[in-house]
Parts: sequence; structure tokens; C-alpha cells
Amino acid sequence: MKIGKYSMGVGDRFNHQAKAQLKAIMHAKVKGIDIIPVWNKSFREHEIIHSNPKDTRLQADAAVKSLGWEADYFVDADHVNLKTVDVFIDSCDFFTLDVADYIGLEVNENELEKFCSNNSQFIGELELQELSVKLVITEEIIREIGKKYLFAVKEASKIYQRILGSKGDNNFVVEVSMDETDSPQTPIELFFILSAIAEEGIPVQTIAPKFSGRFNKGVDYVGDVDKFKNEFELDLAVIKRAIEMFQLSDNLKLSVHSGSDKFSIYGVINKAIKKFDAGLHLKTAGTTWLEELIGLAAAGDDGLSIAKEIYRTAFSRYDELCGPYKTVIDIEMEKLPNPDEVDNWDSEKYANSLRHDQSNSNYNLHFRQLLHVGYKVASEMNEDYLNMLQKHEKIVSDNVELNIYERHIKNIFF
Repeated sequence: MKIGKYSMGVGDRFNHQAKAQLKAIMHAKVKGIDIIPVWNKSFREHEIIHSNPKDTRLQADAAVKSLGWEADYFVDADHVNLKTVDVFIDSCDFFTLDVADYIGLEVNENELEKFCSNNSQFIGELELQELSVKLVITEEIIREIGKKYLFAVKEASKIYQRILGSKGDNNFVVEVSMDETDSPQTPIELFFILSAIAEEGIPVQTIAPKFSGRFNKGVDYVGDVDKFKNEFELDLAVIKRAIEMFQLSDNLKLSVHSGSDKFSIYGVINKAIKKFDAGLHLKTAGTTWLEELIGLAAAGDDGLSIAKEIYRTAFSRYDELCGPYKTVIDIEMEKLPNPDEVDNWDSEKYANSLRHDQSNSNYNLHFRQLLHVGYKVASEMNEDYLNMLQKHEKIVSDNVELNIYERHIKNIFF
């Protein structure tokens, strides 16, 4: 089972926007760009929403059938580990193996020695022909990389073997994720991480490293764009070389996590994947939920009222809601509007404050980030929120479709 060159993780907190998401991808196909949709939802999100992977599968299948989508599509067990993977196995055919927490843990000395011996052939210079760059590799560098990452790769192997034992060979796609950690992986580290993955026999098709800069949830990239460009291109060149050296899948590609709304680096990514004729997996998630809120606010009346209620509750529960996401949000409390102020906003003011249009003077990235992590509030409303989505389905789904196609797909893939 192989995933296509371009793929997009389309998260959907409440399992209501699969058709709208697929319509955006179908629109791209009409324009000549083939993108594989991957509906992703993490264990944490399922817990908060009180949903399960079967719900995600049913929604994806229903959207595909309803719209007559004939190409591939997948359902992703997003950021799973050995403790959480089992609940996803029956419903998913794409597995994001998250081993960031295992980076730096002490590895068995014999395994480390084997890793160093297997890779000693690379001591010297590794040429990346596409960039006319040579990476200098020493025995010490290989050993330090083994110490830092080998335990994590061994953990990925355990998760993969668990899935393989249930689903069988060639029945799912594997991604290895190391992005939710403190420091980015260097291109040399990525090369030897891929060496270790190949040695473990993990048929990885996408790899999600951590890049420099801040990849906060639902807002633009914060960092040095030129530095990101250099890292991204080096990683693409490393992957190309690793495929040759380690007999990895020829469709192996980079995965950009929390990639939604990173508008300032979309142009860099677009040019790089064309320059290297490389694939890409762009993982989005919570922006669909935000587009639902924007649609409800734009609907006015009861839609606007529930949007305001959600913000007021999220504001009062700031610490609780932001705690699990503290590494991927940067909110300045003094720049959050008071709920009493928001209660006086009209539809346009609320929607423009939340919509990610940095040219609009009303846009407030702090307001947006708090609501991004505030989906738990809507979940607790149960049918009140879901019924509102159904009542205002047209304006909500149009908003979701336009956001994915106009702001993301067109800027990344065209």
C-alpha cells in the first residue's frame, strides 16, 4: 500500500466536515493537482470529543461514497504510541508513530555499537548533489546520533510490529514523527535516523522531523524563513540520498506537522518540492474546527450566540484548555478581548477577528489560538453544538472548503 506524491491530513474534530474537505481536494484534482486526503485525529482529540476512530472512518467513507471519489484516501491514527495504538488498528490504514518522547533515552550498548558499525562506511563526506553540499561525518557524530535517536527508532519498530501483527503486511502506511520535541533534527541526524529506520525494517513513507522556528497551532510560522528554507531543502536532499542508500520506499517524503496556516513558509515549500520533484504530506487539524466557528458567527443570530458562548467559557478556563498545548501556542493574555466586549461584536467583527487573514485589522492571533484549543467547550455542549452545525451547514461547509482550497492547497501545491 502506497500513498501518493502529495497528501494532506484533514483533521475534523467533530466529524462533520469530511465532504467539505473532500470537495476542496476534488477541486484541486479538476485543476490538475492530485492530493490524497488523510483524515487524521489523535487519541487526545478522541478522548476530549468522546469519539472513536470508527467514527472518523465512517465519516470519511460516507464522504467518499457521496461525492464519488475514486482515488485513494486514508484514515490516520495520529500520534500513536504503544499505549494508544490498539484502539486505532481496526479503523485506520495510516499510522503516525510518535516517538518524540523517547529521544535521548539510553540505548543498549550492543545495539549502539551495531548502529555505529553499520554506518561507519559514511565517515568522511556525504555529498548532496542537488545542492552541491557535502556533509562532514565523523565517528563521533554517528555515535552521538545513535545515543540520541536509536532508542526512539527502536520504539517506532515496536509500534510498527504491533500494527503489522494485526493488519498484515502492505495494508497500511507508516509515518514516523519526531516533531514534538525541544530541538530540531539536523540533516545529518535525519540521514542516520532513516538509516536506523531502514535497519529496523520499518517501511516508512513519510517522516515528520522538527524544524527550526515555532509551529504553533493554527497560526503563522514564527522564525527565520531563510533558515527554514535551508533546512527544508537539505532534508529533501537527504531523503533523496537515503532512499538510494538504504533501499527505502521511493515515495518517502517529508511531513510538515502543525503545517496548517504557516503561510509565510508556504512559498518556500512550494518552490522546494518542485525543485526536488519531491512529495509532501501537510498535516492540518484544528483549522477545520475554527472555520466551523467562523461559519457559525457569520450565520448570525443563534450561530453567533453560540460562538460567543464558546469564547466566554474558553476564556474562563484558560489554564485548563491551554495546558495540554502549552508547547505549541503563544498567547498573550492582555491581548485577548474580554468576553463582555466580544458579546457586543456583530458577525463580521467576530469572524474577522478569528479568520486567519493577516491583512484584516481585526485579526487577533491570540483570540484564534485560544479558540483553537477550546474545542473541548463545544464538545461539552453535545447536541447543542452539533445541531447548530447542521442548521447552518451551508455557510459552515462553504467556509471549510474555501479555507482548505484557497489558503492552503493553492499556495502549497500549485
